[in-house]
Amino acid sequence: MNQLTNLSSAEISAQHEQDAKDLTRILPASKKVYIEGSRPDIQVPMREISLTDTPTGLGGEHNPPVMVYDTSGVYTDPNVQIDLDKGLPSVRQNWIE
Repeated sequence: MNQLTNLSSAEISAQHEQDAKDLTRILPASKKVYIEGSRPDIQVPMREISLTDTPTGLGGEHNPPVMVYDTSGVYTDPNVQIDLDKGLPSVRQNWIE
């Protein structure tokens, strides 16, 4: 049986708001960046993760940031307004036509 079946509409609304916050929260020690794909209209979401310095006998050795593919897409982009009810924009529509 679905867990939402026994919840009131206020509880469902509160859960929806919490889900939206969880899905769009900013991730610590990193920032969202986009890399241009094979076409100018393709922007690949990446995450630049800051690393702490490696401790050494003389203080610390700087570690450059690490770039990884960001599977969250636009959901963790602070510049994008996310509406979970509408879903994501149809960015592939022009490719299909």
